[in-house]
Order: sequence, then structure tokens, then C-alpha cells
Amino acid sequence: MVTFLLERTAPLSPDEAWRRLTEWPRHGEVVPLTRVTIVPPGPTTEGTLVVARSGIGPLAFADPMEVTVWRPPAEGVSGLCRLEKRGRVVRGWAELEVHPGPGGRARVIWREQLRVPLLPEPLLGVAARSVFGRALNRLLRGA
Repeated sequence: MVTFLLERTAPLSPDEAWRRLTEWPRHGEVVPLTRVTIVPPGPTTEGTLVVARSGIGPLAFADPMEVTVWRPPAEGVSGLCRLEKRGRVVRGWAELEVHPGPGGRARVIWREQLRVPLLPEPLLGVAARSVFGRALNRLLRGA
């Protein structure tokens, strides 16, 4: 099991940072070899299933994640989304937090715990921090 934390300050309002982070199909655009679908389609709420399918052909696997906490930021209140990983291959959870930061900027925290069978923890930790760190940067940069 690997737990990691990513933190960024972005020149965005908390609402805009939240929108960019929770526009789930965009995660598929910024994580290599991944496509993301939402079940049911429509606005995210608690119970929404976010399914990331990663890989190529027979080496692909699904990473279904259920939204168990959905609290968008509001005036002076931080936002929090918790996803529980329900797949056969990837287990664990992820939390996305958006806080008001200095100068009207958004402070973003991405916290995640992963378990992937047969993948050594040191390798998983390095790969997860690298892939998700780049993804977070691209999500916050993109329009």
C-alpha cells in the first residue's frame, strides 16, 4: 500500500480549480493510455461512479471509483471529494481538496492511497507521484 500527497497553489479561484479537477473525462486526457467514463452520466453526486480504463487491449483494466464525499467549495468553505477505489486491480482511495489560498488563489491537495497486487511499493510510489503530479499540473493549467 502506498500513500502520497500532492499540493499545488494555482492562479485560479477555488471554484475554477474545483471545476477543472472534477471534470472527470479530462483525467483521461492527462493520464497516458486512460479513458474515463461517468456512471450515470450527468452531474457528480455522492454515489457517482468514475471509471478510469487504462492500458491497451488485453492489458487494459478498469479502475472504478465511487464518489463517497461530494462537497464543492462555497464562499469561505473548502471543497472535498473522496473517491473509493472499487476495482479488482486497483484498491484504495483518493481525496481532492480545494482551499482558498493567498491572494484569491486556490490551494489544491490531492491525497491518495493505492494498492496494486504484484507491483512493488517503491515502484508504485514513484510512478504514482510522477503520473498524478503531472496530471494535476495539466488539469490545473488546462482550460
